[in-house]
Amino acid sequence: MSKVVRVRARVRALVRRLRAAGRGDAGMVTSEYAVGIIAAVAFAALLYKVLTSGQVSAELQAIVKRALSVRM
Repeated sequence: MSKVVRVRARVRALVRRLRAAGRGDAGMVTSEYAVGIIAAVAFAALLYKVLTSGQVSAELQAIVKRALSVRM
């Protein structure tokens, strides 16, 4: 077998492997979307609760006041 033939065979094998890899699952199914949305909503609710709590709200207000009172 000549060197050119071996290289072509390797290239063909590589192309076959790449095509086979591309045929796999490319996205999520409906149930995965539902679980993802539920997780995102739960995280958003938790973040909202934390940010609107008294202590965190006071700290955020203090940070903003300090930032606005800086002289340039």
